[in-house]
Amino acid sequence: MPSSKPLMTQSSGSIPDSVESALRTLETESGGINALAVALRGPLGATFARAVELIRNAKGRVIVTGLGKSGHMARKIAATLASTGTPAFFVHTAEAAHGDLGMITTDDVIMALSWSGEQPEMKTLVNYSARFAIPMIAVTSNAASSLGQAADIVIELPKAREACPHNLAPTTSTMMQVAIGDAIAIALLEGRGFTALEFAHFHPGGKLGAMLKFVRDYMRTGAEIPLKPEGTKMSDAVVEMSAKGLGCVCIVNEAGEAVGIITDGDLRRHMRPDLLTATVDEIMTKQPKSVPPSMLASEMIEVLNASKITTLLVTEADKVVGIVHLHDLLRAGVA
Repeated sequence: MPSSKPLMTQSSGSIPDSVESALRTLETESGGINALAVALRGPLGATFARAVELIRNAKGRVIVTGLGKSGHMARKIAATLASTGTPAFFVHTAEAAHGDLGMITTDDVIMALSWSGEQPEMKTLVNYSARFAIPMIAVTSNAASSLGQAADIVIELPKAREACPHNLAPTTSTMMQVAIGDAIAIALLEGRGFTALEFAHFHPGGKLGAMLKFVRDYMRTGAEIPLKPEGTKMSDAVVEMSAKGLGCVCIVNEAGEAVGIITDGDLRRHMRPDLLTATVDEIMTKQPKSVPPSMLASEMIEVLNASKITTLLVTEADKVVGIVHLHDLLRAGVA
């Protein structure tokens, strides 16, 4: 007969044991990150700056390597570097001895991750680095280790207790490794003035890619824009609103410049017996919000959220060239 023992136990308090465990894990890992920050404010800061400068001046790429959990962190660091403008890729430490050394050139920089610094599999890479004078940055907790002694620059991470109650499973240590990798990537990004537009080149897919497109990629144009000139009767404006299905109509002057907008909300606020015989000039909200077609979609979302509106006019040289609705952005996966 199956056991009826509950899957989740609770301590004498109101917090489940599993949550208590999670909190201990987060507190322990936070302690490791805090220790790393303290170290960077001290002597480690100068070493970190040298490592960033070495990578910045390299003619080639950053070869990030590691084994086991350090290998997983190394793969993530390589991906972050590459996506933020620093050419990088991951080489598995053990596979290096079986042909993958051919991926590494004398113009590259090797970043080797090993918490102990004593992994025997790392010896092949260390020897290769020395033989061809390829600079190596060691990320380890033991500067006196074999890896630390062989490296040109040693980023010595503070020793911190793992979140594992036995102090065995790599948890805090891997968190610190990936944190220092992120810190290097962002320092390089900021140092070279890497822009959001450059970021877009490496992220054409997914939500990030959608956010890094431009307003012109999402705006409706031409006959899809609900437009009426100044002086139009509200009855005609309501027909235009209904026909275009965007819940608004833009009012323009003779030059095609936006002078106002009427939304469903404006209709409710001005509901009266003679509403349909009034002119749009009496009802419209003047100086409507607008954005240029060259604005990033992510910035456009900020404008919509800050203004608490669902529609934005797109203007160029003050003339209406398009309109963007929140629903279109939702369908595209931007918002």
